[in-house]
Amino acid sequence: MDKLRRALSGDDSQREEQSGIMPQLLESTTLSWETRIKGFIICFVIGVLCSVLGSLFLFMHKGMALFAVFYTLGNIVSIASTCFLMGPVNQVKKMFAPTRVIATVLVIVMFGLTLFAALWLQKAGLALLFVIIQSLAMTWYSLSYIPYARDAVKKTVSACIA
Repeated sequence: MDKLRRALSGDDSQREEQSGIMPQLLESTTLSWETRIKGFIICFVIGVLCSVLGSLFLFMHKGMALFAVFYTLGNIVSIASTCFLMGPVNQVKKMFAPTRVIATVLVIVMFGLTLFAALWLQKAGLALLFVIIQSLAMTWYSLSYIPYARDAVKKTVSACIA
């Protein structure tokens, strides 16, 4: 369990005793492992519920803006839930690592474009297109955390096309 905890927090090596005010401050403000798991689960469930609620708004014909806002909010909260596991600084470092920086930027841009199309332009078709691209970008981003998953998807798609 300690190895999993170190891997998720980005600390692959054994911690050395550090002196100074910053390590003491960081140590005193960290959450316990159980609190991190609970926070992750609660935040992730809220994110999924927001996305489902947004989808319900779409099928109940309550408006594209409500769908786009709740769906995007759900995705943002779901991504933010991983900050409980890794910590916010480590999460941002991993999001902008060279292997997933393009996927991260694409996801963030799609969040913004979806909300822009739904709320300011009020173009339902354009918002729906951005939601679809947002979903694909989120999938590609999520696959970047699984070793060789993106390579497998590339090979599968190229085999289906050829």
